Amino acid sequence: MSAATKKPVRLLVLGTGGMANSHAEAFAAIDGVEMVAAVDVDQARVDAFAAKHAIARTFTSLEAAIAWGEFDAVTNVTPDRAHYPTTMQLVAAGKHMLCEKPLAENYDKAMEMTVAAERAGLINMVNLTYRNVAPLQKARSMVQAGEIGQVKHVEASYLQSWLISKQWGDWRTESQWLWRLSSAHGSNGVLGDIGIHILDFASYGAGLEIYHVFGRLKTFDKVEGGRIGDYRLDANDSFTMSVDFANGALGVIHATRWAAGHLNDLKLRIYGDKGGIEVLHTTKGSWLKASVGANVETAVWEDLDAGVTPTNYQRFIDAVRTGRNGEPDFRHAAQLQKALDLAFITERERRELSL
Repeated sequence: MSAATKKPVRLLVLGTGGMANSHAEAFAAIDGVEMVAAVDVDQARVDAFAAKHAIARTFTSLEAAIAWGEFDAVTNVTPDRAHYPTTMQLVAAGKHMLCEKPLAENYDKAMEMTVAAERAGLINMVNLTYRNVAPLQKARSMVQAGEIGQVKHVEASYLQSWLISKQWGDWRTESQWLWRLSSAHGSNGVLGDIGIHILDFASYGAGLEIYHVFGRLKTFDKVEGGRIGDYRLDANDSFTMSVDFANGALGVIHATRWAAGHLNDLKLRIYGDKGGIEVLHTTKGSWLKASVGANVETAVWEDLDAGVTPTNYQRFIDAVRTGRNGEPDFRHAAQLQKALDLAFITERERRELSL
């Protein structure tokens, strides 16, 4: 084991809402990582979180935590709107960061964060969680090795059903879901929430950058009057997007919260001039299939063993220890945000736009 691997990392958890528990559990499982403090504006919440995860120190402001300063890196699990201001403070303080997605509310802020972190020489990564799916990593390596030839066509979908199923809770009564349906409460709808995931799933798996986008968004009537209490339910529920990739390949990407029978399913199909690959990830597991070589002639698909892959959390800690930035980084997340921003414009103006 190298000295870099053994190097201890003192981690600050910024934001202690629901997703922060997943971060804390993942980092607790990595040797040499010590979660030294947690920050949240709600004193009771941060104290409960710290007690649950055996974290010794708590703060109710990032400023106070920075003034204390006894940490090397931060996992930023604040609400989306807080990513930009908190990241800029942490860059000024010289702290390495893993930030939850989306990196920022728009491309301009995301690029400002990117440039600042890069100029400061800081590790900067974004928790695009589906990079943890081993079949996606294997699919990318197969594409890059030329096993399906030149990519010509890509299909990707992200399907959820929580608008018609109570499996995750009832959006009609629970604020944790209602806010995701209301632009006034900070939601950019399904495009802003899970669009970044499926765009990354498609472009990363295919090993290609997105070049042009044309998006369509739809908000469906869900309750009479379109409002529940303070929540006006105006955020988009479904989107479709056609994209051109940098190599000229065509892609079709879509997502919805109305997909009955799909709790949280991502699917990617990549077709080249020598074969095809399919990746499926659901709450029940992940699968990889391919039709390559002689199987192309008979349309036979074989299941493949994708092995295992390090998580974003492990990659982040490795990057902090070695000083070499890992993936996915801020710059990549900023480019994805640009595609999302342009999708809103193309919906409004009904025209294709280039990244």
